[in-house]
Amino acid sequence: MIESLLFFAQADTNRLWYALPLVVSVSLVYAATRHERMSAILRHATSCAVWMSGFVAVVMTVLWFMGG
Repeated sequence: MIESLLFFAQADTNRLWYALPLVVSVSLVYAATRHERMSAILRHATSCAVWMSGFVAVVMTVLWFMGG
């Protein structure tokens, strides 16, 4: 029983790695449409990535509690 729970927890964690390139690419493209200088792009992309990651974490937590 515990082995199956650990397997499912690991499978869900592995799926989260797909979000990393998606968040990075979306935030870089979004920032590049707003700014022209690289320092401004990276600063805006960082704040955008943090915002998106926080939003995804909140939604994931809500769904986890609802499914619980």
